[in-house]
Amino acid sequence: MKGRTLTRADLAEAVYQEVGLSRSESAELVDSILLEIGESLVAEGVVKISSFGTFSVRPKGQRVGRNPKTGEEVPIMPRKVLVFRPSQVLKDRINGETSGAPEEED
Repeated sequence: MKGRTLTRADLAEAVYQEVGLSRSESAELVDSILLEIGESLVAEGVVKISSFGTFSVRPKGQRVGRNPKTGEEVPIMPRKVLVFRPSQVLKDRINGETSGAPEEED
């Protein structure tokens, strides 16, 4: 998968191979999970997936930006942004560490 985007179809195929549901059932399952995550973010603003990470919505205030082509200042309106914080377990896996526990120093 290196250098490639993970798609819904890839997730559905993984569910199909690991769980044994039909391909259409696997695709429906993936779609329903992603829909539930999206709806929860809209309604509650936070989704925590254990051993993976936390998605949260946070507000960004209005600020002044600059058009890079003309140099003209333009207001950037307040908005909400999606933030992802990986869990320590995921960080350790990315860094090739097998244990989530800190190592002791002598």
